[in-house]
Amino acid sequence: MHPAPPKVSIRFYAELNDHLPEPKKYRSVDKALITPTTAKDLIESFGVPHTEVDLVLVNGTSVGFEQLVQPGDRVSVYPMFEAFDITTEARVRPEPLRETRFVLDVHLGKLAAYLRMLGIDARYQSCFSDEDLARISSEERRVLLTRDRELLKRGQVTHGYWLRQTDSRRQTAEILDRFDLASAIQPFMRCMACNGLLEDVAKDRVRERIPPLAAELHHEFRQCRGCGRVYWKGSHYRRMVSWIQELISESGLDESVPLRRD
Repeated sequence: MHPAPPKVSIRFYAELNDHLPEPKKYRSVDKALITPTTAKDLIESFGVPHTEVDLVLVNGTSVGFEQLVQPGDRVSVYPMFEAFDITTEARVRPEPLRETRFVLDVHLGKLAAYLRMLGIDARYQSCFSDEDLARISSEERRVLLTRDRELLKRGQVTHGYWLRQTDSRRQTAEILDRFDLASAIQPFMRCMACNGLLEDVAKDRVRERIPPLAAELHHEFRQCRGCGRVYWKGSHYRRMVSWIQELISESGLDESVPLRRD
């Protein structure tokens, strides 16, 4: 008889189990390990992006991603804690971002627009490559949002999140909850097209850029500092306010969040 190959025992906790197939969820799993491998490579071999991991224990001791895991080791993997700190000795990622800003992959255009509607800094362009997204996330210290696990496995990415929901409105609620962003909501402060900040502007300054009927019916206008797009409270405004109120209510967020900046 051939001896059983050496193994390592690993267990993932909390929402990290979202990445695992049913037989491997919420339990210790043995994996054959002939030669030592880094904790990062071991974790990602199960499909779990390193960006969602904040604490790794090997035989009860906190280690970094570069730690070599040996056959016979017991590994425990815990999720990220973006909204609050854990001890610096335990962290395997950089410190939590003090200002939560996002960059979104090319498939999340609707989510980007919704986040911008809420006043949340969300950088997005449909032409971004995976290399662009990783670079922007790293250089600008933005959380990379994606449904692509492989994108989050890039070593350059230190802060990222794999969206569980597929519907863009539900994704918005997911992000608000996961990153504790209730206090960051400032509706209608950003351009939904380019993410630039909006500022009040006199009607006479933008009259040539708005439809005649809008100029006749409305007196308050805002303009994007970046792309120059002009906004006013047309029929769509009430629908957006209604949706934001519904989002706040369903998410259990603070209902005192202001919905307008007049």
